[in-house]
Amino acid sequence: MEAEGLDWLLVPLHQLVSWGAAGAMVFGGVVPYIPQYRDIRRTQNAEGFSTYVCLVLLVANILRILFWFGRHFESPLLWQSIVMILTMLLMLKLCTEVRVTNELNVKRRFFAAADNKDEEVKVPPRRLYLDFDPHHFWHWSSFGDYVQCVLAFTGVAGYVTYLSIDSALFVETLGFLAVLTEAMLGVPQLYRNYRHQSTEGMSIKMVLMWTSGDTFKTAYFLLNGAPLQFSVCGLLQVLVDLAILGQAYAFAHRPQKPAPHVAHPASAKAL
Repeated sequence: MEAEGLDWLLVPLHQLVSWGAAGAMVFGGVVPYIPQYRDIRRTQNAEGFSTYVCLVLLVANILRILFWFGRHFESPLLWQSIVMILTMLLMLKLCTEVRVTNELNVKRRFFAAADNKDEEVKVPPRRLYLDFDPHHFWHWSSFGDYVQCVLAFTGVAGYVTYLSIDSALFVETLGFLAVLTEAMLGVPQLYRNYRHQSTEGMSIKMVLMWTSGDTFKTAYFLLNGAPLQFSVCGLLQVLVDLAILGQAYAFAHRPQKPAPHVAHPASAKAL
């Protein structure tokens, strides 16, 4: 009798907790990129953010959505992928606009210097997706080129998935590739830290946010019976985050040498 009297409180409370967990899954993954977006807008400088983060996450989440057509999983995970894709497109749009604006400012200064010295200045050509130049891949001059690339990848991957959707092996491999791609985001940063024997320039707060978010995500996978690929790769992602934190602790107790100012586009989590 007493237990029945508590049902009116426990049932809505359980529902509220479920909604909260689902909402955290959908939007929690994009939270670390909000301060990065605001910093880029404020400083008008996108050099500290690698757009390869966007590339990896776009690929991973497009593959995850295609995996859903072959094997349905929790709806919050599907919506998480949609929200992440939109977020990465917004990040790409901002980074491209800021980079192009800065390049124009540099060109104006070069032209002004050339007018004073009567020298000829060569203006770098626009880099387009349809040029199919591998040297300029993912370094295009227009946001529209990135959209074309994403749509082309989605179309090809979607067509292959449509042809192979009845193959259980293909579907399971697709799901594994989707979550493995996302799980590997921290590996380039881990390698870069090891190579330079330093974590200088890496935000510890960001890594802590990744670790807490990945831990919550993995627990959600395990408790809600998500496909095995999700749980395994979630655990791998947590281990990579912990390894990066371990590097930060270890390198903090030794004299650090300044890391050379060289672009590391492969460092997907170097924000």
